[in-house]
Amino acid sequence: MTSGGTRTEKRVVITGMGLVTPVGIGVDESWTALLAGVSGGGPITLFDADEQFTTRIACEVDGFDPNIWMDKKDARRFDRFAQFALAAASEAMESAGLSGVPDGTAAERCGVIFGSGVGGMNTMEDNARAIVERGPGRVSPFFVPMFIPDIAAGLISIRYGLKGVNFATVSACASGAHAIGEGLRSVQRGDSDMVIAGGSEAAVTPLTIAGFGAMKAMSTRNDDPARASRPFDAERDGFVIGEGAGALILESLEHAEARGATIVAELVGYGASGDAFHITSPPPGHVGAQVAMRDAINDAGAEPKDVDYVNAHGTSTPLNDAQETEAIKTVFGDHARALVVSSTKSATGHLLGASGALEGAFSALACRNGVIPPTINYETPDPECDLDYATHGPVERSVHLALSNSFGFGGHNVCLAFRRWEE
Repeated sequence: MTSGGTRTEKRVVITGMGLVTPVGIGVDESWTALLAGVSGGGPITLFDADEQFTTRIACEVDGFDPNIWMDKKDARRFDRFAQFALAAASEAMESAGLSGVPDGTAAERCGVIFGSGVGGMNTMEDNARAIVERGPGRVSPFFVPMFIPDIAAGLISIRYGLKGVNFATVSACASGAHAIGEGLRSVQRGDSDMVIAGGSEAAVTPLTIAGFGAMKAMSTRNDDPARASRPFDAERDGFVIGEGAGALILESLEHAEARGATIVAELVGYGASGDAFHITSPPPGHVGAQVAMRDAINDAGAEPKDVDYVNAHGTSTPLNDAQETEAIKTVFGDHARALVVSSTKSATGHLLGASGALEGAFSALACRNGVIPPTINYETPDPECDLDYATHGPVERSVHLALSNSFGFGGHNVCLAFRRWEE
């Protein structure tokens, strides 16, 4: 505390990351595949997506074995989205050199903020069928704790004994980004020394696919799933749903340095806004996205010209990609032409509430490694989308400051700013 009762804002760094994605399990595998242009798209295998479904493709996590990260009894009691969350958190903690509360740190100063757009959809659908077909006596006693979106945060805190701030963010496709932003604030204010922040989603389920299909929001390129997610391409026809999780270990700089942690990148900005416009569509020019980006840049103590890379929301839907492009051009002016903008959803699909967590990790890695991941599947230019989208492969470039955009149904907008760490 400084004189007058005001707080001294702390610097926040990323000391560990964990990923479960449709292109790999683990940070290294996911990042390598992303740079190689691997697509996670394929036919749906998690259920029988027959001809009644207009969309029969998704970006699923292949080869995930929950028993690696938890015992079989727990795996049966945790929804798939919670299993993903625990796996990502486990890798993040291990990579941060931690097995629980850091030595010399109070458990009450270590927290978890973890988002999910819908939570345990598999559990919800299974139990809905059970009550309809077999009556209320067949609903699982674990239904509620398996389904609620906050259970991922709860399970992570239980596993590692973290007794500090603990909650879930639920803001559709901005959930994971909101969690990271709120984690940043908790550490900045000095309320926490460490926060595990991120998001998880496992919504490749019949009801989810049918619902988004009824909205005509998803791609119907069923004969070519690997190339269906094509952000900013003129022939984009909707998003491809994905699943997975991402987790970041956020620490105050002084706390990280005191324990000799390796720093991946610095988290320096968070902007959040609401469109107050429409339940699913952005306003013309995506003014809310502009506000979020400007606020994140200002929060970072930077100017638009300082930004090197924007990891776009880039959903592969006709409206979003054009409006996000317009918003970027408005915020950055002439500098928009010097930016590299890419959408990693072209490879991973759209992980809904987990997308901001994955893309935050990818943005931090771009800063650390000096490589920007590409936008794959781009073939036909769209006059409305006329920026540099890294469509010819990864771009080797020094990234001092990167932004990551996440926008959700309901008009929720988040932008996170990451800075390259330099001793």
